[in-house]
Amino acid sequence: MTRYPEPGKTKTRLIPALGPDRAAALHRCLITRTLNVSLQLIKASDVEVEVQYTGGSKDQFRTAFGTTPCYVLQSDGSLGERMQSAMAAAFAEGAARVVVIGTDCPALDVSHLTQAFEQLAGTDVVIGPATDGGYYLIGTRRHLPQLFEGIDWGTECVLQQTLRRAAELNVTVSQLSPLSDVDFAEDLIQCRRIDRNFEAALPQVVPGRISIVIPTLNEAATITATLQKLQGLPDVEVIVADGGSDDQTIELAHSFGVTVVACNRGRGQQMNAGGALASGEILLFLHADTQLPLNFADDVRQALKTGVGGAFRLSIDANGWLLRLVEFGANMRSRWRQLPYGDQAIFVPAAVFFQLNGFRHIPLMEDYDFCHRLRRLGRVTIVNPPIITSARRWQKLGVLRTTLTNLACVIAFRLGVSPQTLSNWYRRR
Repeated sequence: MTRYPEPGKTKTRLIPALGPDRAAALHRCLITRTLNVSLQLIKASDVEVEVQYTGGSKDQFRTAFGTTPCYVLQSDGSLGERMQSAMAAAFAEGAARVVVIGTDCPALDVSHLTQAFEQLAGTDVVIGPATDGGYYLIGTRRHLPQLFEGIDWGTECVLQQTLRRAAELNVTVSQLSPLSDVDFAEDLIQCRRIDRNFEAALPQVVPGRISIVIPTLNEAATITATLQKLQGLPDVEVIVADGGSDDQTIELAHSFGVTVVACNRGRGQQMNAGGALASGEILLFLHADTQLPLNFADDVRQALKTGVGGAFRLSIDANGWLLRLVEFGANMRSRWRQLPYGDQAIFVPAAVFFQLNGFRHIPLMEDYDFCHRLRRLGRVTIVNPPIITSARRWQKLGVLRTTLTNLACVIAFRLGVSPQTLSNWYRRR
């Protein structure tokens, strides 16, 4: 099930980050990859592939994607009505098992399709859950039109409502492993994990280049000083990943000629979006109120010769013995446990970042979680020249209160308290 990749009419939620032409190019790449995976199944088993399309024409699809599959115009109605109509037609033509897939999931491979058909030998329905609450695949061994009724399509409730509907119909269901769709800028990291298929839409890695990703949300007061230090540096790319600022942050960033990526709010999502659209061989994640040391690029490249990632020693730009104690504790923790925080400018080879699937989309502790996974791959190096970060956070709440709050969050996170619960508590504090 897909749409013809016409600029401005496809992947519209990615247009703010990619623009209409690149969004359409990305969709073309996704269709091509999904078709290639599906056509592999034809060679190995008695399977027919049919493309149910909307937008464009049959001739346009044949020209763009080849003549091997059969192209059929989708019926009218909601997504559920269109899917059940396609399945009804397949069963009417004699199909014994029917599997419907979309084209938004770059990690889909032939093993998922093979497993789906195999499971339908012993179960009524098979579903491939998507991490956004929907599904990337659904299959049945008989026509079940009621399965698609009463579903709030396009919401995070689709999977749960479908499972509930199946239980009401008293049909058996098996599930495949969950995969991620590509709907928003932060999801593009899924494509970068297999970027050889997406060269037409996403940046190519430039050897030796460092891409600095700065997540912002109303940082007009600090962004100018940060970007001034990064102007004109060789082999350095700067990307501002903005989560919806309503001050002058975006205008100020544009005035420095840096790349600005509009994305969903949330530091993890913003850093993933910036990283996915970066061309650097190395990614460095910098807070908007933080200054890098003078020769940071050389320090980063040197550190990555012996480690899988790293960060900088912390320095806070205010006086006071309590802040010196905070610095001492943070630097001891970083070296001893190899768990730097985001205000220390975490850096990592792009290939390793994509391998780890980037930062988790959680409202708090995304930096701690990422470094915890990173150190399993090797050494996380702490570079000696200090990074200088703003004291505003400690000054706002008080040094002791901020430090104890951060420590409580780490302990609670390690004990299994959900990031959402921690975020709610943290913001109240």
